[in-house]
Amino acid sequence: MRNTFVATLEEIAARDPRIWLLNGDLGFSVLERFAEKHPGRYLNVGVAEQNMAGIAAGLGMSGNTVFVYSIGNFPTLRCLEQLRNDVCYHGADVKVVSVGGGYAYGSQGYTHHALEDVAVMAVLPGIEVFVPSDPAEVRAIVAAVAASGKPAYLRLSRAGEPVLDPRPIGDVRRVRPLRDGSDVAILASGPVARAALAAADLLAERGVSARVLSVPCLKPLDRDGIVAAAAGVRLVVTIEEHIARGGFGREVAAVLIGEPGHPPLLTLAVPETDPGKGCVAGDRDALLAAAGLSPAAIADRIRAAVRSPEGPAREGRPP
Repeated sequence: MRNTFVATLEEIAARDPRIWLLNGDLGFSVLERFAEKHPGRYLNVGVAEQNMAGIAAGLGMSGNTVFVYSIGNFPTLRCLEQLRNDVCYHGADVKVVSVGGGYAYGSQGYTHHALEDVAVMAVLPGIEVFVPSDPAEVRAIVAAVAASGKPAYLRLSRAGEPVLDPRPIGDVRRVRPLRDGSDVAILASGPVARAALAAADLLAERGVSARVLSVPCLKPLDRDGIVAAAAGVRLVVTIEEHIARGGFGREVAAVLIGEPGHPPLLTLAVPETDPGKGCVAGDRDALLAAAGLSPAAIADRIRAAVRSPEGPAREGRPP
């Protein structure tokens, strides 16, 4: 994803002299090409993310379109006040790009686990929030936010993610169907869409037909697309590499609760942990499995919810 982001931004910057890229002393072996091609519009601000946000706000309010890039929590939580006051309340043309969302930097420990960022960014005024599932969505989103003229947050994974569907992407602010199905609708936010597709294969082996949809734009949320995805199924499932509180599943719940006769909703997310517990370092897939977000665990939770006459448990680890 990060390579697609940089390559797309390079192409746009070659056509648009307003494009700037700022980073917080990282991206080595990734950002050099942009810096070499556009040295007058690239700044390595150093380990000073709060200053980076302030600089970006100033550039953005001076007629430029500014992308700021750093790891997971650093361009979000570390400089939240600057993003709120300087960028969002002024409507500055600044795009905050975090690489390593969720457990992508799992081996670095909880300081690098970005599990609250979407909720925090989404409550800021006037900002759009995007969580792409694959490189194809990244490319489309970068082009869209570069032209929007407003603040945006883009949460990337790292590298090596496959394209999940070769079909052209239309409006990146709309739900993107990845697989058709009739029994269950699985709505995925981010790269966990790949696990959702794998879970759908497992469900098909047990006679459960699941449609899978990627939801790359969380703010503004495609309400009509969510309602349409939920039509005619026995269960709606949301999956996200983020804690449930303030996350994607809660936003979908807010949409469906206003729809008469909507199907039950199962939200699968990273469980919140008590301080000092569960803050472990490890392989991303192992951490996702521990959170109940492996393909097998997802399929098991869905099958149990479809069978249960009492409806699904709302969130957390599988029973």
